[in-house]
Amino acid sequence: MSGQQIPHFLQDVIFHGKFKLLKALTPEENTRCQHGLYFQDGQRHVDYVLTFHVKKHSRHATHLHGDNALARSLRRGPWSRHRQGERTRDASSSPSSGDPSCHGETLSAHEDQKSLKREEFEGKLRDVGLELEIDEDSKIPGVGFVKIHAPWNVLCREAELMKLKMPTKRVYEVKPSSGVMEKISALVSKALEPLRPHVEEPQHKHIKHLSHTFSREKQHLFDLSDRDYFFDSKTRSSIVFEILKRTKCKAKYSMGISSLLGSGVYTAAYPLHDGDINEESAESNDRKLLYEEWANYSVFYKYQPIGLVRKYFGEKIGLYFAWLGLYTQMLIPASLVGVIVFLYGCATVDDNIPSVEICHPRNNITMCPQCDRVCSYWRLSSACGTARASHLFDNPATVFFSIFMALWAAMFMEHWKRRQMRLNYEWDLTGFEDEEDHPRAEYELQVMQKSLNKHQNSRHKESKLTCQDRFPAYMTNIVMMLLMIGVTFAIVFGVILYRISTKAALHMSSNPVTRNNVQLTVKTTAAIINLVVILILDEVYGAVARWLTVLEVPKTDKSFEERLIFKTFILKFFNAFTPIIYIAFFRGRLVGRPGSYLYVFESYRMEECAHGGCLMELCIQLSITMLGKQLIQNNLFEIGIPKLKKLIRYIRTKRGAFQEEERQKKLQRYETDHFLEPFAGLTPEYMEMIIQFGFVTLFVASFPLAPLFALLNNIIEIRLDAKKFVTELRRPVAARAKDIGIWYNILRGVAKVAVIINAFVISFTSDFIPRMVYQYMYSPDGTMHGFVNHTLSYFNVSHFQSGREPLDPQQLGYHVEMCRYKDYREPPWSSTPYEISKEFWAVLAVRLAFVIIFQNVVMLMNDIVDWLIPDIPKDISLQIHKEKILLVELFMKEEQGKSQSFEGKTPAGHKVNCSRNNNNSAPQTHTQQHSNSF
Repeated sequence: MSGQQIPHFLQDVIFHGKFKLLKALTPEENTRCQHGLYFQDGQRHVDYVLTFHVKKHSRHATHLHGDNALARSLRRGPWSRHRQGERTRDASSSPSSGDPSCHGETLSAHEDQKSLKREEFEGKLRDVGLELEIDEDSKIPGVGFVKIHAPWNVLCREAELMKLKMPTKRVYEVKPSSGVMEKISALVSKALEPLRPHVEEPQHKHIKHLSHTFSREKQHLFDLSDRDYFFDSKTRSSIVFEILKRTKCKAKYSMGISSLLGSGVYTAAYPLHDGDINEESAESNDRKLLYEEWANYSVFYKYQPIGLVRKYFGEKIGLYFAWLGLYTQMLIPASLVGVIVFLYGCATVDDNIPSVEICHPRNNITMCPQCDRVCSYWRLSSACGTARASHLFDNPATVFFSIFMALWAAMFMEHWKRRQMRLNYEWDLTGFEDEEDHPRAEYELQVMQKSLNKHQNSRHKESKLTCQDRFPAYMTNIVMMLLMIGVTFAIVFGVILYRISTKAALHMSSNPVTRNNVQLTVKTTAAIINLVVILILDEVYGAVARWLTVLEVPKTDKSFEERLIFKTFILKFFNAFTPIIYIAFFRGRLVGRPGSYLYVFESYRMEECAHGGCLMELCIQLSITMLGKQLIQNNLFEIGIPKLKKLIRYIRTKRGAFQEEERQKKLQRYETDHFLEPFAGLTPEYMEMIIQFGFVTLFVASFPLAPLFALLNNIIEIRLDAKKFVTELRRPVAARAKDIGIWYNILRGVAKVAVIINAFVISFTSDFIPRMVYQYMYSPDGTMHGFVNHTLSYFNVSHFQSGREPLDPQQLGYHVEMCRYKDYREPPWSSTPYEISKEFWAVLAVRLAFVIIFQNVVMLMNDIVDWLIPDIPKDISLQIHKEKILLVELFMKEEQGKSQSFEGKTPAGHKVNCSRNNNNSAPQTHTQQHSNSF
């Protein structure tokens, strides 16, 4: 059935009552109509869908109203131009227009205004060539659908305007190199063949189409034998979305689909998924293939079909999953080394002299009380378990692991740059440059309001918002960001008070088991409280960051996204890492000494680190926060919240509206997708991975198992995100991108900061430097024997402040005159009692020297890695150069063809004339000639 016959055919069906003609549709066309992927004619593909609110009618009225839905949509079709004053929901066309049951209630003024805006907007869409079909009688009560189709001429025009690169008919062979490394790579690739997904490659991997920016004047260069599939579904939907964004109404402040969605004129806008995934009878489509070979936990061990992900969702989402896959792959060697470091700590714990000295049964060192009054003296041997556990994470291997992870981060960044360039080549993005987006609707609204307010009587109008216009928003941003960071600090301080007060309360317990496990109880419960607060504040900070970004009124969507990402990252980074930074660098250093402790509110004594150091507590806080965020926030929330929202949307839509037989009817594709969760962007996905990258790199010296837990989480995360994109979310609009944008700069920043933080963790948080200083400067025999005694200072218990001494000084069974505490201070019998000793300054000097040396050495090694590894793989560089040469040859042949065609049609006496005015004199000849050349 030709395109010209379709209007007359459907007019006969609707207006002349020839309903039997519907049976003339082929079974395939009927199936297309039933699935909702095509218009009622079964031939025009639905490229985009808009939804709007429809006034609810009674069952009888809805039936009568629906009998004419297709008729109304046909009258608004491309063969009958929409008139400005005509109402889209034309009551006069309905035979039931006088029925009070159908029109007993009139539309409110607000709804009437929305209807007028829809009429105008849909008319504008028809004017630019789009074809629309409206369904007000859907199976979802109260929801109407506008199905949009972009015909061939519109697709060609917009592809040229958007500068889309499309494959030409010219193909060339990508010859693999024949070096030793390439042969090894081929063997490895063959060995890994079982790990590759069963996805059909669109073409042979050694054959590539030469791509060129699409042009209507050069259509003969492209293979247009099947126009229905030349532009795939993601390209068609992105073209329609581009038209929707720039189409403006004459109505006040209506600036494209974004403002219409914001004002409620339309309730949703989305492209359709390809088809069903669960039914066995469902036709094979990319979505079903992605569900089977990607969004499935049973294929967790396989590589991702990145090419198919890009084909279905676009380059931007494809790059995210390619980055996530590479990051997960790079975590494998980091996890192996981390496990080896941990096992080394386990294997050497019995040979660790300091912990052996602490755990020795004859060790009778009496320690000073850990809190005032209710705490009493205690033996150092009771900290045996903590000392042995600390060695698992505080040993010489952790220094090596910190250096390794710094180099690992540099290798990861370089490997990603090379992978990104390879994908740019494979996806024909080598010459792609980000063009400036259309101004956002909110920005244009602000500019228009400014022009109306300040220049009503002047022809001159402001074309942009200045810094002066945004100054109040900037000040609000600064104040609110500082306030939110202050809230984070206040909560950390609150948790500190909780630990101090809980420790004192538990020491007063009459239960000996409770008293013996005070440290473990306080540390664990405080870490869990921190985790809960972090999860809550993450959601709050995300909403605050979006609100602050909206206040700034960024001009473009890209600017909006980058500002939102920056604010969200700053707030969530402080939220996640402030408790950890406090434990690593501040806890135990603002304590004072016995007899002169530092107090908060004159009653709460600042908390100390356990004798094994704060590294063990840092490890507990880090592990609980990291694992809790991954299990609860990244996994349970991502699974549960979309399903809950989908259920709520489904219940609300069906509440008291469906009859039982209607519920059993199969929904159309556009109706099924309406129940899915809208796509909210990639910012949450990237953000959780960036925070995880921080956990893996920033404090890895205190938790070498962090890469392992990140690896296990990401194996699940990839399939979870895939399942969410394929089954739980509406199909996103495909967006082109050649890189991951601002996220790469954030990654580099985190990697640089990680070097500095790990240097400080090794130097100040762990006992690595004090051990080295003792062994090489103070040890009489060059070993670690006597290190524990060397790090403990003396205190005369008679020097306690009045009211601060223990209530039960005889708890150990003997009278105590001297107690010990961990610090480098002079003894009470010295001429300068309790003053800082020279050992403290020696250790401090070495610590600072280590930080400087470690930082510079690792930074230098990172720069060497960056210099040694080229950003562009050599084979890709050669192929890009080859493509440029082939393009030049292609256009040279085209020009020669034009010249020969012109000379053959020009009289001999006129051959000297310039041919530029007759370049298009023989398009058919050009087309045939170049078709043969391919």
